[in-house]
Amino acid sequence: MRFKVGDKVTFLNESGGGVVKAIIDSKLVKVETGDGFEMPVLSSELIPDYRSMETEDINVFAPVEKPKNKKPVYEEPEATTISEINPWGTIREEKGIYLAFEPHNQQWVLTGDLDVILLNHTSQYLLYNLFLKQNGELQGVDYGSLEKGNKVVIETISREDIENWCSGYIQFMFYSSSPRVLWLPIHTVIEIKPNRFFKEGSYRSNTLLQGKALLLGLAPESTFQSVSESEESRKYDNHGQATEAQPVKEKPLIDKYRTNFDEAVVDLHIGELVNNIAGLSSHDMFDIQMDYFHKTLESAINNDYRKVTFIHGVGNGILKNAIIKALEEYEQLKNKMASISKFGVGAIDILIKDNE
Repeated sequence: MRFKVGDKVTFLNESGGGVVKAIIDSKLVKVETGDGFEMPVLSSELIPDYRSMETEDINVFAPVEKPKNKKPVYEEPEATTISEINPWGTIREEKGIYLAFEPHNQQWVLTGDLDVILLNHTSQYLLYNLFLKQNGELQGVDYGSLEKGNKVVIETISREDIENWCSGYIQFMFYSSSPRVLWLPIHTVIEIKPNRFFKEGSYRSNTLLQGKALLLGLAPESTFQSVSESEESRKYDNHGQATEAQPVKEKPLIDKYRTNFDEAVVDLHIGELVNNIAGLSSHDMFDIQMDYFHKTLESAINNDYRKVTFIHGVGNGILKNAIIKALEEYEQLKNKMASISKFGVGAIDILIKDNE
């Protein structure tokens, strides 16, 4: 359910409630409780406080007034989708303008709807125009303004809509009532390969949003060009900046274990994966090892590695057998015993055929 600032709400699964003080994003709002404490709450965990709503006596036998033919009046929708970027955390991403595709289902990121979010992580007040190539034609999709440090949900799309959001343009201008510097407009090209939306590795954790998202860097603030800096280029009729949206990438997990250009060695001994095993059962440790195996293997596949050696140890063979069994789920992989001279009999080589 959508709420707006000022709504009185009640917690769904616990006693109490409060007043909505801010809209954080399409799924999260800030609620001020009766004792003045502010806290983030999922919209799905709230219901309207019906006790605060005024009721009227309704005469069910009263005649129904026939509606008059009135010309419809367009009303600007309330900007309930604009909110502050990550008000509770430190943002580590570079200053700039970003476009994000955030799945509603954070557990299964390849399913369900996605929020298309524009983020203004700059020190400038932003005006924007968004155009997409749809059915062979250029369509104006959205326009508006965005204060510094804010984000806006442009649209919620289904998986079937993804192809319409893979190609287009977005333009920016900067506004200030008393500017010390005039900045040139920016024209950014959006080109996204559709298959990126269907790879789990494309959705990464970040400090701009609460969840994982496919994040594109549209324009770093460090590249903004002022009018005075561009006098030389203006002589040659180059009046603006053209950039291409770039995916924001964090360092791949598998790179921690790189031993060669396209090879890595991952030690799955539990002492290498956790700092303290106190309180962990043998089943817990096995789960940790297998989870890390899958994460590093997926990272290797997504980042074009040719071979990964997993050190599983000798032990009773449970971990080794589980790894071999798990490899049956992958068509492009084959395995063999790793070099005995290097690892003894406690390691296995995973060869990634598509990357050979």
